[in-house]
Amino acid sequence: MKFSIDKNLTFEQAVEIMFDKLGTDKIMALASSVDDYVMVRNVSCLFYDGLVWFKTDKNFRKTQQLFKNPHVALCWSGVQIEGLAENRGLVVDEPDRKFEKLYKKYLWGSYNKYSHEDSEIIIAIIPKFVEIWDTSEDNYAYQIFIDFDNKSVEVKPYDKKDN
Repeated sequence: MKFSIDKNLTFEQAVEIMFDKLGTDKIMALASSVDDYVMVRNVSCLFYDGLVWFKTDKNFRKTQQLFKNPHVALCWSGVQIEGLAENRGLVVDEPDRKFEKLYKKYLWGSYNKYSHEDSEIIIAIIPKFVEIWDTSEDNYAYQIFIDFDNKSVEVKPYDKKDN
């Protein structure tokens, strides 16, 4: 979705742009930190219900780090999401099994390789602040900043148009 950098966006429009860019699934870089020890690794993410979702083994180092400090950042191709990681329990215990169904549909390779029913948990990332880099229809770079707590958005041009 392209638009002019002069356009005013509502919070809802900016969130829609974010989720349009992300689509149904992406491999995203996940950064986390405990006691000033930073780790980054790729996770297979799904996007629905206004959240970012991934599964992981509850015994992995990254998961233990998330339990100690839920503040994380995710990044994919110009979209950075800062948020809070929330453990939603075992994949197999989710009442409607929505995550499992979508994961099978969109991320079958990962689902098939990494399926341990007794230790795989669902992590939901609740977005707090998002930064999106993009270009306008006339090829000028801009940033969209989305503040989820204040339900506000700011569009900032990066390139200046010559007059």
